[in-house]
Formats: sequence, structure tokens, C-alpha cells
Amino acid sequence: MEPNGHQIISLVYEAKKDSKAADKLISDYMPFIKSETAKFLKRSPDISDDELSIAMFAFYEAINSYSKLRGSFLKFAALHIKNRLIDYYRKEKKNKSQISLDTPDDDKTNLIDKLQDNHNDYEENEIREATKQEIDELSSQMREFGVSMNDVADNSPRQQRTLDICRKAVVYAKNNPEILEDFLRTKRVPLAKLAVGADVERKSLERHRRYLVAVLLICTNGYEIMRGHIMQVLKGGEGK
Repeated sequence: MEPNGHQIISLVYEAKKDSKAADKLISDYMPFIKSETAKFLKRSPDISDDELSIAMFAFYEAINSYSKLRGSFLKFAALHIKNRLIDYYRKEKKNKSQISLDTPDDDKTNLIDKLQDNHNDYEENEIREATKQEIDELSSQMREFGVSMNDVADNSPRQQRTLDICRKAVVYAKNNPEILEDFLRTKRVPLAKLAVGADVERKSLERHRRYLVAVLLICTNGYEIMRGHIMQVLKGGEGK
């Protein structure tokens, strides 16, 4: 499906500017879109399934929001499709739960209790599986930088001051894509540029270099679940 990474990136960037090119890219990658939908449905999708339409639109959204800094486009698109389908499932279950919720069934259990249980179990399983996929992908990518998950856990900031320093460095990197490009190309944290650009102590960044590797990678790829959590922590300096 993706014989040449550079080729599909060129097609995606062309599709960003040309609606006809976007339509062609969606058409060419319908087998991929159907495959990702099938993973969610646990069956092959029918053309009439709402989930397939949502997956197609999610693929289109992925085209428009993709950057080469995010790594593989298809991995980015797959995660985008999965997240959109999870959102759709949540909304559907919420709407259904408003119909005859207090009507007891044969075993005297309120319908609302069963719907909530099924909804929660499914949602938790989907989120857990999506998170596991992100962690596995991140672990694999971090190995290219000589860093493991244990390294990150041991190297995470423990004090508010150092967390604030790391936050400033990450925000500066996010606002300056050339910094992230340099990071991905050299597989080294550009400590000097981050320290100068964010106006923070380089020694503090050096002490948390392995932690920064993980956070910067999350910022450059489609790790939506982890990025949301990390950005929340860094945004307000909450947690450790």
C-alpha cells in the first residue's frame, strides 16, 4: 500500500492544495480505509455503513492535518480513523441511552444499566488498545534514539521548576518546526538551540534529555492520546 514513503508524502501535500488530487488519493486508498474500518467493526464494512463514510472523511481530515514531521502518513491516518470511529461510537451510544432507559427487561435489570456497562467496556477496550499501539510505536521509535521507556520514567522531571523548564523547551520546539526536523534528522536533542530559544538553563535540559526525546517524538508524530496527556501536563505544570 505504501511502496515509497516519499511518494505518498508528495501525493498528500498535493492533495492538500487540490481537491481532485484529494479525491483520487481517497479512491486509491479505499482498500486501506476499508481495512481500518474492518478492524474497528470486527467485520468487512458495507458500502451503506456509516462507519465507512466516517472513515473516509477521517482520511480526508488526515490529509489536511498531516505534516511530514508526523512520520508515516498511513500510520497517522489509521490512528485518525480509529479516533473518529471511537468518537462516533460514543455519540451513538449516548443517543441510544436516551430511549426507554428505565424500561426493565426480562431479568428486571434497567436498560440504562446494561447500555452503560456495554458502552464503558467497549470504550475502555478501544482506548486501551489504541493507547497500547501508540506506546508500542513510540517504544520502537525511541530505540532509534537509544532511549527506552524505563529511561524516560527514571528521567522525568520531579520538581515544578524543572517541569517548567522542559515545558518551555517543548513549546519552543513545537513553534519552530526546523528544530523538530533537526531533532529527527540527527536523532539528537538540540539542547543548545532549545536552551537559547526557550531562554532556559541548558544543564537542566541535559539532565532530562531522555525525557525530552520521548516528549519531542510525541510532538512530531500521530500519538494523539499520549500527546493530549503530555500537553495537558506541560501546559499547566500539573503532575510529575
